[in-house]
Amino acid sequence: MTKEYDLLLNLLQYRSSVRRLKPDPLPDGYVEKVVEAGRWAMSGANSQPWEFIIVRDPKIKKELAEAYREINADYNFWMEQQRIPELRHPSFQLAEGENPYEKAENMKKRYRWEEVPALIAVIGDGRRQWGTVMGGHTFGRDQSHLTDGLANACMLMHLAAASLGLGTQWVTIHIQDPFKRILEVPDIYTFYLIIPIGYPAIEPKRGVRRELSEMLHYEKYDQSKYMSNAEVINYLAKLRGNTLEKYKIN
Repeated sequence: MTKEYDLLLNLLQYRSSVRRLKPDPLPDGYVEKVVEAGRWAMSGANSQPWEFIIVRDPKIKKELAEAYREINADYNFWMEQQRIPELRHPSFQLAEGENPYEKAENMKKRYRWEEVPALIAVIGDGRRQWGTVMGGHTFGRDQSHLTDGLANACMLMHLAAASLGLGTQWVTIHIQDPFKRILEVPDIYTFYLIIPIGYPAIEPKRGVRRELSEMLHYEKYDQSKYMSNAEVINYLAKLRGNTLEKYKIN
């Protein structure tokens, strides 16, 4: 059993969101294998609220990419500019003297989904959440067990892709409407995520994580590990510095 755990841990340590994917075609059935792994995720009362749309058609991939570039990516960029510079997400930080309008336009060029072999759209039917305990409905149809279940399915798919030597990216969809229109998804569904999938164009690197000793407690919460609000801000600023170079390369 130790060998199996070591294999899993290595997979976890080297899996990351890959923003540069090769256009090379994938072997038949590989994308379906990835989705099959997601099908086995856990969900409240086994309600299985997820559905998946595999997109290979170049025209539809281009439409989805344009929707993301012009709506979600632009929205994310300008939202990040409201943060103080050292706390901005690494992808949205500006070099000294860099023009933010040019940066916003250049960032959109990263999302060339029409060139990747396939996209997996993950959608969720909140009505299936009705199968779980009533406490799971406390914060609304699009909360709690629905989003938990969708996240579980997506994580398994990312791991399955990595086990096949493929790269993926976790692309949260903050503004859902344009994607629903393109893929003709019913309004009542939640459009949760898009996963571009293909062979990575970069070498895998071991991820950066907090030490286990910093987050592990025995029997009761160790109060010496509690961080004040100011300490959390300092932690985030340091985290940005540790991951900034990774985002530049990736």
